[in-house]
Amino acid sequence: MGRTLGALIVLLFAMKSFAGPPDASIEQRVDAVLSRMTLDEKLGQMSQSTSLATPLSDPMKEEIRRGRWGSFLNAGSPADRAEAQRIARSESRLKIPLLFGRDVVHGYRTIFPIPLGQAASWDPALIEQAARTAAREASAEGIRWTFAPMLDIARDPRWGRIAESPGEDPYIAGIVGAAMVRGFQSASLRDPSAIASCLKHFAGYGGAEAGRDYNPVWLPEGLLRDVYLPPFRVSLAAGAVSVMTAFNTLNGVPATGNPFLLRQILRGEWKFDGVVVSDYEAISNMVAHGYAANDREAASEALRAGVDMEMVSTSYHDHLKSLIASGDLPMKLVDEAVRNILRLKLRLGLFDGPVSPVAQAVVTTESRELAHRLATESAVLLKNEGHLLPLADSVRSVAVIGPLADSPIDQMGSWAMDGRPEYVNTPLAAIRQMLGSGRVFYASGLQNSRSTDTSGFAAALEVARRANVILLFLGEEEILSGEARSRAFLDLPGAQEALTSEIARSGKPVVAIIQAGRPLTFHKTEAQVGAVLWAWHPGIMGGPAIADLLFGRAIPSGKLTVTFPRTVGQVPIYYAHLNTGRPPAINELGIPVGTPAEPTGYTSKYIDVDFTPEYPFGFGLSYIDFAYSNIRLSATTLREAGVLTVSADITNRGRLPGVEVVQFYVHPVAASVAQPIRLLKGFRRVPLQPGETQTVTFTITARDLAFYNQQMQLVSEPGRYQVWIAPDSVRGIESEFTMLRQRQ
Repeated sequence: MGRTLGALIVLLFAMKSFAGPPDASIEQRVDAVLSRMTLDEKLGQMSQSTSLATPLSDPMKEEIRRGRWGSFLNAGSPADRAEAQRIARSESRLKIPLLFGRDVVHGYRTIFPIPLGQAASWDPALIEQAARTAAREASAEGIRWTFAPMLDIARDPRWGRIAESPGEDPYIAGIVGAAMVRGFQSASLRDPSAIASCLKHFAGYGGAEAGRDYNPVWLPEGLLRDVYLPPFRVSLAAGAVSVMTAFNTLNGVPATGNPFLLRQILRGEWKFDGVVVSDYEAISNMVAHGYAANDREAASEALRAGVDMEMVSTSYHDHLKSLIASGDLPMKLVDEAVRNILRLKLRLGLFDGPVSPVAQAVVTTESRELAHRLATESAVLLKNEGHLLPLADSVRSVAVIGPLADSPIDQMGSWAMDGRPEYVNTPLAAIRQMLGSGRVFYASGLQNSRSTDTSGFAAALEVARRANVILLFLGEEEILSGEARSRAFLDLPGAQEALTSEIARSGKPVVAIIQAGRPLTFHKTEAQVGAVLWAWHPGIMGGPAIADLLFGRAIPSGKLTVTFPRTVGQVPIYYAHLNTGRPPAINELGIPVGTPAEPTGYTSKYIDVDFTPEYPFGFGLSYIDFAYSNIRLSATTLREAGVLTVSADITNRGRLPGVEVVQFYVHPVAASVAQPIRLLKGFRRVPLQPGETQTVTFTITARDLAFYNQQMQLVSEPGRYQVWIAPDSVRGIESEFTMLRQRQ
């Protein structure tokens, strides 16, 4: 990605509506339907249910005929959905179609790596293909709306939903989100294989206090606008047609009843004309928040704020009618909401053509190959001491040990409700297929990742002693990450560290392959193994991808989009932090020498652990040494309307072909609001043959350097700027330029 975030934002400023100019024919049809609707039918369109049971009951059929529901969530079999749609389209008074939604987060039947893993590929084209595949599979079974992508910036790995996030950085999050939107929605929403995307959670949800899900979020407006909102804006520019509110309060106001977020920013500043849906029962949750006294008040606050559709809870259906009758709410707010819902259904073509026949989503050879490739590109090599990896095919035997070596459910990760274990190819199966069963010895060691029962250690150690190399599969089960799966400690759960220590006693080379939904702290384990391959929850083809990487049939290219802490006490830790007035020196560690009168060592650090991360944002090793050299700028100054290019030479010094993710960072030396020490502004995946050198070029404009000042104005300020072309967020080759005032 040579383009910078500012280049994308330029597009946004030129747009009046993220969905494009209003389609006159659609607006006319919306008017025609809306003018004939009763209030009960309007409230039905604003209601989403999970109660589409199998088989479809007679009472539910009658509710559909009456227009009681406009949408269903995660409900019904494909046959039920088709029959419900037939009833709505042919037997209800106004023939308004239903909209079936589902959490198609990282695949439907073909499960791909979790989103945090996909982001680590830094390959938006591949991510888009995965979303396109998911859309084809989901739409075949009647699903036309997905509640993805999740674009919450996540800088606290204790928060379980970091697994669904693209990570900690707004630039890469926006790129990933836009790719998913394009994949889900295809070239046209009217394509029967397209599904409407829904950006979530608007907004700030990833900033939950203490990393505890649903907790309050406190964000200064500048931080909200500079960091947490840009991924949504870029993904809306890609065509996203719906947005989901967040569970949290933002600065004391629930996001689901927050007119600043929904009316001022989303509808007003950004001109969004799609659907806003609440999260699951988030409207009624405002009572527990202490913001509304009861469901009636919650319904009023949500509609005033701009929520069009209520997910699962029934506050709208139960109370809006009386609120309008009493004059507490104007009818126009209901009409606005229903207009947005009807517009989306028309954009999807749901009113037109026959009801799609029942079909079955299938995993194909092509979808498996795509899942294999994405799992391969997502994996991150964190350690490779003595070039232990790749293993030679001539290795006589390997021991496969650990609770996650042969666990299909855990390999798929959270939010894989439509994945099936029989489609999963585990690492154990893949390695046996690659080497032959006679060369592979297996013992789980632990029943699952949380187990503290060490009775399996003896068998694992015996297996280890029989092999030349040990492949140790560790990490988190899928139930330990995702929604409501916050963790106070980030260590490997259960007795996994003890298992590592036991296996290390064999004296054999040990490779740790870790499957997890978040960064973990595993320093003790890392010290006892020769190599660490971080595989995330890699999806159905994670096994073959891991096997290929271990044996050199693929070269690692993944890089982290989230910082790994050394210990949970460092959290939150992220690369784009402010410098403080007393920044620590490199490798400064230990109890400082000095007194308050002579404060030697009084810097921003810890006295009991290194202040630096275990692994920084952007980090990832390869089996190849890539050299960075010869950084150069097209000019030493940048004018407000000008463009500056920054280039460097990247060389493959290895004996194998590989791909390097080259990153571009910027830092303003001084600004009216202190800025982070580095900000990602571009990246490129660069394939290089052995000995090959490529020149990689990035462009920068004044708009790329914009931030929100103290008056909440988006500004680009003159002054000195440092730039890096780098392999990660802490290294790289550096130069600088000066941005001039407009008059100079």
